[in-house]
Amino acid sequence: MKKAKLNNKDELRQEYKRSDFGEIIRGKYANQIKEESNVVLLDPDIAEAFPNDEAVNKALRYLIEVAKTSSSLTRHSADMT
Repeated sequence: MKKAKLNNKDELRQEYKRSDFGEIIRGKYANQIKEESNVVLLDPDIAEAFPNDEAVNKALRYLIEVAKTSSSLTRHSADMT
């Protein structure tokens, strides 16, 4: 059984006309996707320190806890004066 050859021409089929598709705007939805996305890009040196997303999340959760503890200690000592 022969495999069908892939035709990688960058052309429309005859039944389609370019005018049927209207104006093409490159990146039309880029800003909308950027606003709705939760993907965060890490700088290479930061990404090198974390083997996976679980490690990043664990480190950030720890940092949040430290920040909460620090701010509550600061608040208590300020209330005592």
